Amino acid sequence: MTGVAVHLEGLRRTFGATHALDNLDLRIEPGELIALLGPSGCGKTTALRILAGLDDADAGRVLVGGKDVTGLPASKRGMGMVFQAYSLFPHLDAQRNVEFGLRLRGRKDAATRSAEMLELVGLAGFAKRFPHQLSGGQQQRVALARALAIEPQVLLLDEPLSALDAKVRVQLRDEIRRIQTEVGTTTLFVTHDQEEALAVADRVGVMKSGKLEQLAAPAEIYQKPATAFVADFVGLSNRLAGTVHGDVVEVLGTRLPLVTPHTGGSAVTALVRPEAVGVTPDATSEAKVLTASFLGPTSRVTVTAGDQLVVAQVPSGQLPSLTPGTAVRLELQPVPVALQD
Repeated sequence: MTGVAVHLEGLRRTFGATHALDNLDLRIEPGELIALLGPSGCGKTTALRILAGLDDADAGRVLVGGKDVTGLPASKRGMGMVFQAYSLFPHLDAQRNVEFGLRLRGRKDAATRSAEMLELVGLAGFAKRFPHQLSGGQQQRVALARALAIEPQVLLLDEPLSALDAKVRVQLRDEIRRIQTEVGTTTLFVTHDQEEALAVADRVGVMKSGKLEQLAAPAEIYQKPATAFVADFVGLSNRLAGTVHGDVVEVLGTRLPLVTPHTGGSAVTALVRPEAVGVTPDATSEAKVLTASFLGPTSRVTVTAGDQLVVAQVPSGQLPSLTPGTAVRLELQPVPVALQD
């Protein structure tokens, strides 16, 4: 299946005094998976619902494959949807749940197509099981198979993994990416889970107050955030006092490049990633380890440096030498940093 381009053009949507979408412009390339990420109320689900035809915009257009579908009902848009709630029919087994949309469309190959989709999502042997006989992850796989069975122009995923436990969530997100890549359907994935968005998307859109703060590849979103909001929202950051000198900021005695030029005063707060902080035992240093937490391959160490707390992410092999009370030297890697607004 070849994906189609999707363009959300100048979308506005208000609910009373709240601007859920504020002139949102988003283009999804054919076959691309874009994840919209942001805090509650940022507008990401509203954007998905308007694309699906489940909600109307106050202004703007929705184009799918170059065709204006703004006025079309949801049933005429050729969208496949997977929600947080599995929404399976409890009286139908997995096969008939997947067949449902096909039979509504009069497809004579419904049974064959259903079997193909269940195999695609790894449930070939579960066709005759009813929803109550399936785990949460299996039910969501059936919902995904049902959405894909009708060969939608666009696949819409609205927080599809948030009701699952952590291990199943990771497994299923990887399966969604594999299947989407294999099938080639243009996909919009809405989530509040940062790791999920960074793991599955070709590009991630970070939203705030109905606007896109940044739309870029996952690595760029994390390593080169366009705004302080993106830097603060995606991943963990230390907020450290700094002084701007031209195009760099001095933090804890180290000069770091800035993500974007700074035109304000010289005293600032810099957002520094924990993995950019090195920690080495040094008996001559006044900085001391406050806490050290083992997290598996990496560990998190909190250090007091003057009146500031600095969190570092280090290889767990260092942990035995970084017990609480140990005097340490902090070293910052010269990676670009954002400044807090």
